[in-house]
Amino acid sequence: MEHLLNYLLHLPLWAVWSIFLSENIMITFAVLLIGKYFYKGEYTAGEWGICAVTNVLNTVVTYAGFWMWKHHIIHITTDISWKIIPDFLSLFMAMDLLMFVFHITIHKTFLYKAVHRLHHGSVDPKPIDLFVLHPIEAIGFGGLWLLLLVVYPFNMYAILMYLTINVVFGLAGHLGVEPLPAKMRSLPMIKYLGTSTFHHNHHQDIQYNFGFYTSIWDRLFRTYK
Repeated sequence: MEHLLNYLLHLPLWAVWSIFLSENIMITFAVLLIGKYFYKGEYTAGEWGICAVTNVLNTVVTYAGFWMWKHHIIHITTDISWKIIPDFLSLFMAMDLLMFVFHITIHKTFLYKAVHRLHHGSVDPKPIDLFVLHPIEAIGFGGLWLLLLVVYPFNMYAILMYLTINVVFGLAGHLGVEPLPAKMRSLPMIKYLGTSTFHHNHHQDIQYNFGFYTSIWDRLFRTYK
C-alpha cells in the first residue's frame, strides 16, 4: 500500500486525475450493475447527467484528500496491525454521526429546497439515486470525510474497509426493495443498521430516518420510524 501511494506521488497531474476519475466511474458502474438485479427500469437523461457531475465532484474530493496527504495535512498509517479494526469502527461511527447531523440540518433548513430536494425527486429510490446529488451536497459529504482524516491519522486499510462499506450501504439504501428477510432484520445487531427499508422509509416520509449506516442517532433523537 505504501508503495502504491509513493507511486502516485511521481505521476503527472493528469495521470493522477485519470486514475481517480476511473476509480469513481468503476464504483458507479459496479453499483448500477448490481442494482440491475433489483431495479429493472430505465434511467432518465437528467439522472445520467447528474450522476456524471457527481462522479467528477467525487473525483475532486478524492484528489483533495490526496493533495492534503501529499502536503502533510492528512496523515495515514499503512501498517497491518490490530489498529485496523478500531480505526474502521471509529470511521464508521464518526461518519454516521456527522452525516446524520449534516442530513437533518439540510432537511430542517432552507437547504432542503435549495439543495436536497433534488435527491428526493424519487419517492421510491433506485440505484442511480445514490449519485443523484446536488453539487453542494456531494462536496459537503466529501468535506466531512476529509475533516475526519485531518484530525486523526487513520490506518489506510481501515479507510479502504470503510469506503467499501460506504458503497455497500449506499447501494442498499437505494435498491428500492428489501433483500433481507424480516426475521434477519430483527436480529440484535442487524436491527440497528441502516437497511434498505430504513432508508426507503426516509424517502417515503422525509421527517424520519436521517441516519446512514445505523438508526442509532434517529432512535436517540426520536426521528426513527
